[in-house]
Amino acid sequence: MKRLALAGLMALTAAAPPINMPGPQAISPDDRATGAKAHPDMVSEYGGAYAGPQAAMVRRVGLRVAGQSGISNVERDFTFTLLNSPVENAFAIPGGYVYTTRALLALMNNEDELGFVLGHETGHIAARHSEKRQQVAQRSTLLGALGQAVLGSVLGGGAIGQLGNQIGQAGINRLVAGHVMAYSRGEEFEADDLGGVYMQKAGYNPAYASTMLASLAAQTGLESRLAGNARTTPGWAMSHPNPEARVTRALDRARQMGIGAPPGSKANEAFLLSLRGMIYDDDPQQGVIEGQTFTYPPDRLRFTVPAGYGMSNGSDAVTITAKAGNGQGHGQGQAIFTGGAYKGDLGAVLRARFKAIAKDGQVGEIKGIPGTINGMPSMSASLRGNTGSTTMDLTVVAIAVAPERAYAFTVMQPAGQGLGDLAPLVNGFTRITPAQAAAIRPRIVDVVRAGPGDTVATMAARMAYNDNAAERFLVLNGLPAGTTRLTPGSMVKLVVWKR
Repeated sequence: MKRLALAGLMALTAAAPPINMPGPQAISPDDRATGAKAHPDMVSEYGGAYAGPQAAMVRRVGLRVAGQSGISNVERDFTFTLLNSPVENAFAIPGGYVYTTRALLALMNNEDELGFVLGHETGHIAARHSEKRQQVAQRSTLLGALGQAVLGSVLGGGAIGQLGNQIGQAGINRLVAGHVMAYSRGEEFEADDLGGVYMQKAGYNPAYASTMLASLAAQTGLESRLAGNARTTPGWAMSHPNPEARVTRALDRARQMGIGAPPGSKANEAFLLSLRGMIYDDDPQQGVIEGQTFTYPPDRLRFTVPAGYGMSNGSDAVTITAKAGNGQGHGQGQAIFTGGAYKGDLGAVLRARFKAIAKDGQVGEIKGIPGTINGMPSMSASLRGNTGSTTMDLTVVAIAVAPERAYAFTVMQPAGQGLGDLAPLVNGFTRITPAQAAAIRPRIVDVVRAGPGDTVATMAARMAYNDNAAERFLVLNGLPAGTTRLTPGSMVKLVVWKR
């Protein structure tokens, strides 16, 4: 995350232009149809909808804020979804679809901060920013344009470079043609401004926009310092650039609106109590990422991605992609892990995977090579394709983990490398014992009241982490770095193991 120079920061706050409010409008039928088509894929990519009671709060606050946007028929046209994702993120797509993750919700300390996040995303819809992002979006799939071209060469004109309905056109839909990560700084500032106005009209304090952005900046910094974080899904503060600059700007906007800095205590007890019991970090029912290792307790599966790669865990698949800044020659491949029920024929699993890649579902003869991986029957097949001067290999490895359960790795690497540096990923695939699977518990949010003798250190000792517990506690509660004392009687959040 790049930091703006102090002079630039001052210039941004001093030169903040008047807010240009969009006039009354309605969501167009085309936007409504686009959003409705993309919505299932967006929800799937981010772990599905979270079914806890917090979802109703997100919808209630979202409708309250969106009702100030000038967009008609808010109750009919807006859909607010709380996603079961451990990655801090919030975004909106055409048609009035607004999303926030439970990880981002857990970072909030009052309802005003939630009002700002949902108001910001409503601002993107009201300002019609997605219409300006369409060309960028089509280049922003998880696989990338090169992969699409290569797989088109491999599988013929009907292919779209789609890996298991998770990458390719489905990826374009999920990322709303990629615009989620492509907003300009000006568009982000405009959405901040609109969100501040909407939340004030809805009865919230727009000064809390700055505390929300400050928490995002602190969380982003914390995550960058934590070793072994293999997630590659971008966080909200990463896809919405310059959170530190936006903190100062949000305070300046609040002052222009006649509102000073937020009160010293920003915690709202009713809001905090509403978060109690919500899953934090990974949901074991969808698999757990710890460092470079992915574990799926329901089917007792485990694999480890090599250094230089990260994972994104969706509800239907795990995508494995190279981390940024690896250097040439490292992390050139990419893969997707999928699976489920099958009827005892691994050859059929192979054919299904290759058919899933081809848009028209038509593929030639697939000759699988039988084998075993850690005692489990496997079958693999590869295809090679050319695009210009680039040649790539696509390999599918299907593995039977039980009489009626099979999984597959679909791997793309430069030609001649086979599985390449992702071979350890596939060959290290294994099963764990029932006891190991049962021992994996979710972390959840708890809310407690500080006693007379409680400090940051005593609270951190109760956190379900062996590393950086005090820093995690401070960021989770929006407390300044270096804080050691707590106000007796104050309410704070903890992350604990579910009993």
